[in-house]
Amino acid sequence: MFILSVSPVFSSSILIPMDEFQEDHLKAYGITYFALEGNLEVRWLLNYRGGSFLISDTENLQKECKIRGVSYEVMSDAKTLEVLKEISSPSQNMENVVLEKAPKIAVYSPGDARPWDDAVTMVLTYAEIPYETIYDEEVLGDALVLYDWLHLHHEDFTGQYGKFYRAFRITPWYIEEKKEAEALAERLGYDKVSEEKLDVALKIKDYVIGGGFMFAMCSATDSFDIALAAEGVDIAEPMFDGDPSEPGYQSKINYNKTFAFTDFILERSPMVYEFSSIDMTDRRQIPKESDYFTLMDFSAKWDVVPTMLTQNHTRLVKGFMGQTTAYNSETIKPNVLIMGESKLNGEARYIHGIKGKGFFTFYGGHDPEDYQHRVGDPKTELSLHPNSPGYRLILNNVLFPAAKKKPQKT
Repeated sequence: MFILSVSPVFSSSILIPMDEFQEDHLKAYGITYFALEGNLEVRWLLNYRGGSFLISDTENLQKECKIRGVSYEVMSDAKTLEVLKEISSPSQNMENVVLEKAPKIAVYSPGDARPWDDAVTMVLTYAEIPYETIYDEEVLGDALVLYDWLHLHHEDFTGQYGKFYRAFRITPWYIEEKKEAEALAERLGYDKVSEEKLDVALKIKDYVIGGGFMFAMCSATDSFDIALAAEGVDIAEPMFDGDPSEPGYQSKINYNKTFAFTDFILERSPMVYEFSSIDMTDRRQIPKESDYFTLMDFSAKWDVVPTMLTQNHTRLVKGFMGQTTAYNSETIKPNVLIMGESKLNGEARYIHGIKGKGFFTFYGGHDPEDYQHRVGDPKTELSLHPNSPGYRLILNNVLFPAAKKKPQKT
């Protein structure tokens, strides 16, 4: 539960509009983060002009908006009161959420990963939101407690090296990455990469259960759940871990251990670029021109969390592909919320759930502004997409932990 407030606390205020009048939606999130770092009063006006931000006015904030090219409006006390009154009306599907602090952000990613290989890293950099990179050593060393929000880079937590074997097994980069992963696992005291990655996944699971916020995209989503479900079961073939997989391993999968997915069938062949029946990539018959997904509408006053996570200036978002493009709706657990879907293909694109005291969000696809990103493709220049609805969904999740929580009754 998050603090909702209607009483004004500003002597004067700045509105960061998030509708069609915003010049740079992505950098607007960076401005909001900047305001939180400066201990300014910040409110997220859900469903008001695309999910605008109301911030106490300072000369420095106005200057920063101009430098970063973010549109803003100076509001009088009377106008601020009028807006807050409109939002508080029971007849309006709007809400006013206090943002309390700038969340400390970690990106789980190998140190040699190129920044343009990951949409989250790119948009954090573009929006000028600071983050720290961590990897297996830090996670296994319990460093996650230092962070409010964790993003999982496009990792393969099953120890199958992204199922790239068929296409890239003789390429220098694949050979080198496999060698480095094996060396890291050995250095950390493991016989197999799959065993080491499982322990990393379990640490991340504990982080979420303890109250952390976790966000993942593309193959990090389904491979994470598969690793949890296959705990104690060898599902990797010899070319991945040096010995055969366990006979009949499909029947030994425990779906109770996963975050989001259930009843999925694992892809046994190492020659197939796919993990399981969770992903819809190979079953999609949607032309690029028609590939869109729709954001669901939620009650801002009653369903505050999904409303925050779906704030946008449009409900229709361009589709984009990845190793894991979208989720088979039949494999999603009933307690997991579908926030974005393509009914045309019966697939979910953007889902959210609660685990213990924490939250997780899974977002299908690789790069919201690169329809079919391939290995070696050039990076996306976000300066060409400052109003990207697809990238806004990522940044909604970044600010989500900033919302002030109500104390729970005991």
